[in-house]
Amino acid sequence: MSDREVVLTGYGIVSPIGIGKDACYESLHQGRSGVISVKSFDASTSRCAFAAEICDFEPKQYVRPRKSLKVMSRDIQLAFAAAEMAISDAGLTPEMGEPERKGVIFGTDLIYTDPESVDSAYRSCTENRQFDFSSWGTRAMENMYPLWLLKYLPNMSACHIGIAQDARGANNSITVGDTSSLIAVAEAMHAIERGALDIAITGGTSSQLNPTVFDFRGRGRFSQHRGDPTQACRPFDRDRDGTVHGEGAAAFILESRSHAEKRGAEIIATVAGTASYFEPAKEGAELTGIAIRHSIEGAISDANVGIDEIDHVNAHGIALPQEDQLEATAIQSVLGDIPVIAPKSYFGNIGGGGGAVEMAISLLAFQEGILPVSLNYENPDPACPVNVVHHEPRKIAGRGAVLLNQGRDGQAAAVVLLTD
Repeated sequence: MSDREVVLTGYGIVSPIGIGKDACYESLHQGRSGVISVKSFDASTSRCAFAAEICDFEPKQYVRPRKSLKVMSRDIQLAFAAAEMAISDAGLTPEMGEPERKGVIFGTDLIYTDPESVDSAYRSCTENRQFDFSSWGTRAMENMYPLWLLKYLPNMSACHIGIAQDARGANNSITVGDTSSLIAVAEAMHAIERGALDIAITGGTSSQLNPTVFDFRGRGRFSQHRGDPTQACRPFDRDRDGTVHGEGAAAFILESRSHAEKRGAEIIATVAGTASYFEPAKEGAELTGIAIRHSIEGAISDANVGIDEIDHVNAHGIALPQEDQLEATAIQSVLGDIPVIAPKSYFGNIGGGGGAVEMAISLLAFQEGILPVSLNYENPDPACPVNVVHHEPRKIAGRGAVLLNQGRDGQAAAVVLLTD
């Protein structure tokens, strides 16, 4: 056992099924979905009127100094809150640790501007209901908040967290779509392994609840379900027809084992292995899922564990017909009939923050020794040969988990967590 082994000593979660670990666990225990009819904007003309929103989030409870809220988009606020929870959970304070050996490596999406932020600027360049592009440079800027851009830079989540925690080491932001969170965790793990950091604050954040995201990034991917919103997202189910969008963030404190033990920290899990592969989407050819299979094999090999030490897979499970089939086939080919959970059935696709929120679900499963059911799995699909946990929670020994995420362009990532 190396003293540079990477351990997890704290985590925080802000999600549509609860803010904080206890609230999230209660929702999982009750099988309570976070998918509702969209409330944050008028979605009546959108392709999907459902989403998983965080309805009771008050950023003033977490963000300091409060004036920072002026330059924080929703994504950044969620990230900051999750990091505050993780720091507290790990028993750390900003004063603890050598500042130059603390870093922040966070996954995120491109952050789309809220339409309200540019409404005045847009109207200033519109005459007779026609937008005049040539007047943008002369008229629009005087109607924009001077620090507008700082609210929407993807790297600002890591920056705000780093400033608040006096973390002066590596500060990186990973924007690789739906795989951003797991790749950020991998980067944080590697930074500790090679001795660049003692403590890394990592995780991911995203809010997909923006009219721009709905209209331009959701094409062909939304569920067309017209009944109960909670039944819309159906990973691996035969009747799945698309995903719903969500929002959320989760943060984790990673440390070298020697650093954690020296300060007497409780070790929750070991980040034992990671892998990331890419399968290019060639013109005229469909993806085969080989990158998913290689990421599973690579992470297990990196962790140097046997398959019998893994008790569940936390799947990407985005509820799209082809994507779920490819992932299920890859899981079955490497891991056989291992239990699979699909957290997106509770809160949809959180994009760049999804992998982090899903990772927190596996940590809760370790903690309680129980795998939560995957919602809406009622009709098994023969094309998805995986052992989805449904109807009843399943007891586990809490040995290890493989976490999976994939992007629409062929990127795949995997992380292996082991209980300590």
